[in-house]
Amino acid sequence: MPKAARTTMKTASGTTRFDAADYLNTEERQAAYIAAALETGDADFVRDALGLVARARGMSAIAKKAGLNRESLYKALGETGNPEFGTVMRIVGALGLTLSAQPATSGRTSKRRRAA
Repeated sequence: MPKAARTTMKTASGTTRFDAADYLNTEERQAAYIAAALETGDADFVRDALGLVARARGMSAIAKKAGLNRESLYKALGETGNPEFGTVMRIVGALGLTLSAQPATSGRTSKRRRAA
């Protein structure tokens, strides 16, 4: 799996800057991280997780596979990004992942509407 070239950045205090993408170094870890984000139901967390995994794999390569330009991918997955669902699906596909649904385990049951 190609990894984007990164330089080690030092902070003003001399410590090395932490980058979570460095720890998402296997497809299994990446899939588990995105699955955990999806389970929260937090759209911002899902967007951020997709961005981290895309950076771990190389933004240019993922953008190309998703049919996007690199700048559009950065914008969609950036802090203020709000990608359309179609864009999310293209990114997920470019990452070699699929989305699936299962019943929520929150203890709540859905109420069916009665036909009139």
